[in-house]
Amino acid sequence: MEFRQLGNSELSVSSIGLGSVTFGREIDAETSFSILDYAVDRDINLVDTAEVYSAGGSETVLGQWLGRNGNRQKVVLGTKIAPPLGRERVLQFANDSLRRLQTDVIDLYQLHAYDAGTPFEETLEALNTLVEQGKVRYIACSNFDAWQLCKALWIADVKGWAPMVSVQPNYNVAIRDIEAELLPFCADQNIGVISYSPLGAGFLTGKYTKTWTAPKGTRFDVMPDHWDIYENDTSMRRMEALRAVAAETGISMVQLALAWAIGQPGITSVLIGCRSTSHVDQAFQAEEMGLTKELRDRINALG
Repeated sequence: MEFRQLGNSELSVSSIGLGSVTFGREIDAETSFSILDYAVDRDINLVDTAEVYSAGGSETVLGQWLGRNGNRQKVVLGTKIAPPLGRERVLQFANDSLRRLQTDVIDLYQLHAYDAGTPFEETLEALNTLVEQGKVRYIACSNFDAWQLCKALWIADVKGWAPMVSVQPNYNVAIRDIEAELLPFCADQNIGVISYSPLGAGFLTGKYTKTWTAPKGTRFDVMPDHWDIYENDTSMRRMEALRAVAAETGISMVQLALAWAIGQPGITSVLIGCRSTSHVDQAFQAEEMGLTKELRDRINALG
């Protein structure tokens, strides 16, 4: 396992991180605990959740695990708050997350999305207050465009507030929008990039075609709005092209997609979502396998 500094922070995070979106929603607490134990034993130290996951259920399950056997000291803990992002809501929801997570401090507190309906200065001032209070170590964002992250950094610099140290975007073989502006900006400003959904919520696993029905219990069944992200010609073309590469090389689509995401330049850590410990093994196998330059270049050129 490789450990990398997260942007301009003092946080060192594993190249593979554990996303907690399945906790308390698609898997029960005991299964979640077994996955967490297994992942941490394999040296994964970045664990990410959000207050909206299972209406706080993910944070609650994670908090129960963090309270066991000194587990809190083993992980870099990240969570997120969704809009609206007014001052009082940010402060209150941070306290709610701290309570559910059973901890005194959140290592990485992230805005889940940009909120155009709230003055950005108000949101950032509230986040800075949380840092000053010692409830949050570092602030960050998720699903931001490059200009939004740039605006956040500029305001923080002018005001002397805590700056954002990382961004969490959707990034996989099918969805590559961040390559145009966000990744170059983050490289220039030394902003960490924690990418999520390396398998496209199952889109890149080989189980779907252009005409499909979501199997019961899959991500697209549980959250059908996720399909809207991938229901376009470009994503479909890249998915089918990856299927062709898998058939030719004898390497599964899952292993190709994971190895590609984990090894992409500019990515600090890749979050994996798990329903079993085998999904942790899957990510480690992909990291160990890696991709030849020729194969990576070929996948980069898809679509």
